[in-house]
Amino acid sequence: MTPTTLGYAFLGGLLPSFIWLYFLLKEDAAHPEPKKIILFAFVAGMAAVPLALPAEQWSCTHLPLETLLKCPSRPGFHIILSWALIEEVLKYVMAAAFILWRGAVDEAPDYVVYMLTVALGFAAAENMLFLGSPLFSGQFIDGIFTDNVRFLGSTLLHAVASASIGFALAFSSRSGPLVRSGAAALGLILAVALHTAFNELIINQGASTTLTAFFLVWTVTVIFFAAFEVLKYFQYRRLPNSSR
Repeated sequence: MTPTTLGYAFLGGLLPSFIWLYFLLKEDAAHPEPKKIILFAFVAGMAAVPLALPAEQWSCTHLPLETLLKCPSRPGFHIILSWALIEEVLKYVMAAAFILWRGAVDEAPDYVVYMLTVALGFAAAENMLFLGSPLFSGQFIDGIFTDNVRFLGSTLLHAVASASIGFALAFSSRSGPLVRSGAAALGLILAVALHTAFNELIINQGASTTLTAFFLVWTVTVIFFAAFEVLKYFQYRRLPNSSR
């Protein structure tokens, strides 16, 4: 393990998330968010990974024996579901604890932007861990392949899963606390369902369903992109020339 290898793992982990974050901020360029809050949200997402790892390890040792026998190389459905639940809850908790209560979150689309940013921070830290393994073993080609696959799949998955919660909060932003709580719960359920479905297809079903997993996440991405445009239209239709 050398400083150069660590540097490659660090940069390779950040790059996929930074690319998607660039496109996200470009999409919201007419009503930009404070750069310091965006950075803080990204770091908050990264900080959730060290919290997720021991929780996921706990699930491997405390869930039913039939799943434990295959964990973590080929985990059962209960393990995969628990991992998705842990990660999606932690991303939401970090966003709610450090970002969503701030004055910068003053428009409905902001909920989507900040949930996505937290998710991309989480994905960046996770990418570093996955990329580090082949790089530390000297397998640079495998490392590049891993980085590209995670750019197209897992990184985007984290983004669209957390976007489910962002959209739920955004479309219920003018409702009362009870409705907003219910919407957040539904958004979290959808996030966990998407995350679980993707991981089940990738991990346990094998290469034959990998394209199905990618088709799932990209289809949801297109739907969410359209939903974001609708959300912006209803937010800004009366303020066509508004800016911060």
